[in-house]
Amino acid sequence: MRPSSSPSEPPGLFDGVLAAGPVRAATSDTAWLRAMLDVEAALARAGGAPPEVAAACRPERFDIAALGVAAAESGNPVVPLVRALRAAVSADAARHVHRGATSQDILDTAAMLVAREALGLILADLSAASAATAGLAEAHRDTPVAARTLMQQALPTTFGLVAAGWLTALDGAGDRLAAVRDTGLAVQLGGAAGTLAAFDSPSIVDRLAVELNLPVPALPWHTDRTRIADLAGVLGTACGVVGKVAGDVVLYAQTEVGELAEGEPGGSSSLPHKQNPVAAVSARACAAQAPGLVATLLGSMGHEHQRAAGAWHAEWAPFTGLLRATGSAAHWLARCLAHLRVDAARMRANLDLTGGALLAERVSAALAPRIGAGEAHDLVRDAVAAGRPLAEALAGHLSAAELAALLDPAAYLGAAPALTDRALKRHGERP
Repeated sequence: MRPSSSPSEPPGLFDGVLAAGPVRAATSDTAWLRAMLDVEAALARAGGAPPEVAAACRPERFDIAALGVAAAESGNPVVPLVRALRAAVSADAARHVHRGATSQDILDTAAMLVAREALGLILADLSAASAATAGLAEAHRDTPVAARTLMQQALPTTFGLVAAGWLTALDGAGDRLAAVRDTGLAVQLGGAAGTLAAFDSPSIVDRLAVELNLPVPALPWHTDRTRIADLAGVLGTACGVVGKVAGDVVLYAQTEVGELAEGEPGGSSSLPHKQNPVAAVSARACAAQAPGLVATLLGSMGHEHQRAAGAWHAEWAPFTGLLRATGSAAHWLARCLAHLRVDAARMRANLDLTGGALLAERVSAALAPRIGAGEAHDLVRDAVAAGRPLAEALAGHLSAAELAALLDPAAYLGAAPALTDRALKRHGERP
């Protein structure tokens, strides 16, 4: 076959946003071809094939587009790849190409190699995002900001605790991804029906695993797709975490809120004044693709008998898409957080917008011993409902000094600083 014209496909129209970062190349058609050839080469070495078989397994020797067209004849791209590989070696060596394996052995094991490479890149970006949030949490440990519940101001908190919440979620997502990468991937080799009938000994699986540095499964997993499901689950969870953090940034960056801003340009095609949080928006867009892709992979788990008729084939595109979406989301979030600007003055100003209403809980508690709990609750409630500043409404019940102290948001942060310290400590203790 003629050599491929380029090492990887050119970027698509939407790839700058939805396939950003290094994971695109790691999940490209070229990467898949390389992984399949790595498996064929490893199988040849493990099975004692002539060295020329492994030597012929070079991606540049094969035409990806032609393999894709030919795949329609057999239902998967491994068949035309094996045919081309046999044609590239001597007749004697050709007898050893793909010996004893089935197409799913090659493609499933290639999927593990692609996933391992992609997970490493995803973890690097998640780690960068975590490091950025740790820096924000430490720098703003005591910076007051309005906590918002049901999209309304609730109580004062600190931006350090907000960032610490992002940090623990990102660390947890990274830990789950690392666990699957380190222990959840495995070599696939079972032959046509999962019996290894064409091999002299099951030890061929161990030798192939050593060649590829992948764990050895107890059995071939042609129709046991829990490995794929576990991977889908942790990728989907990581996207959920990224989407939450990016969504928060978008909300904090609204003009009416203005407490955060991205440090990079994010202009509009028609409105010169706009500074859009493009990295956060892009991270959300990539992360939002995950649920559907995860659902497809989970919905395809019902593989019939020893080899599936369609369910296996249904995995290929969403598997690649989920790795790419997660990688892109993590890449955009790391970029967003690395350049995030915090406006502490605006945070403080927004705390004062309600005339002390978000400190109603504290004021009611202080007033209760003097006029009774029920009366204190009603007085504060009525003042807030009428839009009266609490300092004015309660002037006859508490002194000006008492009211000033009670209505200081920075003095009603609860354990926020201590909780931030706890999150930072645990982050620092991670391996």
